[in-house]
Amino acid sequence: MTMSYGSRLIRLMLSMLAFCSTLVVGQTLPDQSRDQTLGVVTCASSLCHGSIAGWDGSPVLQNEYVVWSRLDKHARAYALLTNAESRSIAAKLGLEKPAHLSRECVDCHAHNPAPGAAGPAPAHSVADGISCEGCHGPAQRWIASHTAPEATHQGNIRSGLYPVDQPLARAKLCLSCHFGSSEKYVSHRFMAAGHPRLSFEMDTFTNLQPAHFTVDADYIRRKGNIDGVRIWAIGQAVAVSTQVGILLDPVRGRDGAFPELTLFDCHACHHPMADTRWKPHTAFGKSIAPGLVRLNNSAMLMLRLILAQVDVPLASRYTRAVVELNEAVAGKGDMRQRGLALKAVSDEAAQAISARGLNREQLRGMALALVDDGLAGAYPDYAGAEQAVMALGSVVNTLHKLGDLKSAAQLNKGLASIRDVLRHDESYREVQFQAQLRSFRPLVATPTASR
Repeated sequence: MTMSYGSRLIRLMLSMLAFCSTLVVGQTLPDQSRDQTLGVVTCASSLCHGSIAGWDGSPVLQNEYVVWSRLDKHARAYALLTNAESRSIAAKLGLEKPAHLSRECVDCHAHNPAPGAAGPAPAHSVADGISCEGCHGPAQRWIASHTAPEATHQGNIRSGLYPVDQPLARAKLCLSCHFGSSEKYVSHRFMAAGHPRLSFEMDTFTNLQPAHFTVDADYIRRKGNIDGVRIWAIGQAVAVSTQVGILLDPVRGRDGAFPELTLFDCHACHHPMADTRWKPHTAFGKSIAPGLVRLNNSAMLMLRLILAQVDVPLASRYTRAVVELNEAVAGKGDMRQRGLALKAVSDEAAQAISARGLNREQLRGMALALVDDGLAGAYPDYAGAEQAVMALGSVVNTLHKLGDLKSAAQLNKGLASIRDVLRHDESYREVQFQAQLRSFRPLVATPTASR
């Protein structure tokens, strides 16, 4: 018996609720926790995490504070709010206070506990930026016990340590600032006032930051071994869910008479009126008519590609949900109902990827699909091409580590050539991007060949 669309929607909503309960229980975001924030000085002692060099024989490096404070951009995020550009943005937006005193800015540029949470200890300062507790959670309940001989990672999590080692939890945390949430969001108004465009991909940005941990045998024993591609894939699923959630939010999803424009493709509007570059544009096989603002479907494209390798029936349901949401955005169908359906499938996908992982055959399929989809015209917009290149770097790096791709030098040179055509978003041309993909394809088409 064939289920009706309504029945399928109910089933999807139930799976979404089950997923959300799995993700959220015990995983309150650090800035929303009711535990007390103690401040970075609690971690900075040379006998704790403030050693200049790593300790021999220690299960952790012990120099995490030094790496963060000297090398990690998160430590300097708050300082950016005092520069001339930030002062200009705050003035243009008409904020009542300067950027470094405005919650709209500080919430993502520092660890800034939410109102109603336990007040931070005197040692805490927002001037420390995205500090230790901004990622690992306020330390009130776990600071004393986490070094005890009998301490376990799961026990620390139960005491309030945020599980950044788990890809789903990490995606939820990182995307809460690098994309947005119901509590904080860099809106189109912020960008119009001068805030940089937000561009994020979980695995790429994880590797751009200086590592303050080592995935050795002890780490794997305590926390498991999650490869970069799974982090990338889960990040894409959570990004789609987050984007749709904001689109449907009656407050965050609108700006006066307009929808929140950061959810849409920037370059659908941002080009000179005399530049009549419009051509029939397809979103998952459906043409988008001229004059309509297209959703930013970069993460949606990546998730379709992932599911095509991981779960074909789920990929089919997901593709249909994306098409129907795009139709609803264009005025055909109930946008809320269709948005909820897509959000449910995306959440289901994140859970499926987290549970199953990815094998070599799937990784090779993804590497080729990223190239071949681009050659077939799947990335006419800059945002999609940008996500595809970051994804290609993640997949290729993992395949190289597995021994399926032999020449790191040639792979890196090829990836650099592709990235070069993405240097400036306003000058992006799909034909140049495709030319570089065509040159790169032989490097991933014969994975076991010696080069």
